[in-house]
Amino acid sequence: MKNLSLIINIVLAVAVIVLFVLVLGNKSNSVANQSVTGKNQVTSGKLPIAYVNVDSLLLHYEFAKESNESLIKKQEDSRLKINTLARQLQNEMGDFQRKLENNAFLSRDRAQQEQTRLQKKQQDLQELDGSLSKQLVQVQQKMSEQLRDTINNFMKEYNKDHKYQLIISNTSSDNILYAEKTYDITAEVTKLLNERYTAKK
Repeated sequence: MKNLSLIINIVLAVAVIVLFVLVLGNKSNSVANQSVTGKNQVTSGKLPIAYVNVDSLLLHYEFAKESNESLIKKQEDSRLKINTLARQLQNEMGDFQRKLENNAFLSRDRAQQEQTRLQKKQQDLQELDGSLSKQLVQVQQKMSEQLRDTINNFMKEYNKDHKYQLIISNTSSDNILYAEKTYDITAEVTKLLNERYTAKK
């Protein structure tokens, strides 16, 4: 009787082990099959992710280049205007100082009026400088938004086939410490962006 009980326990133990192995074996096989044949899975062993080097993109994307050149021209024009007005004011202040030293003003009131006029002109110039700087910041922000919207909208269209589940932006290798070159889609994205931009012009 004891032997029969022992044999039954051994058979049950073996049966449990066999079932355990079969269940785990089927799970690992189904996971392996999913990773190879799943709907959105990559079959080649390459992950469905990519990255775009933003520095390189901005350097070669025509819209970005033209926007940057336009901004630089506005900055140069603004600086030229302020410098020209500052030189004129400096010359007028020099003339005022010389007249003051040579007693060239007919009255003290006339000298005071000229000094007040020059101070107002200096204040106006400072306000103009601040206003132009503010305008440049606004123009730069608007251009940045347009550029970001253009790239984001393009990326949605570019990935409409859901080839990638994740596309990362990389700036000066800040976000990605290392990646295989096959994950870099910068050249292709830049080429397609330029083609689209040229077609719209």
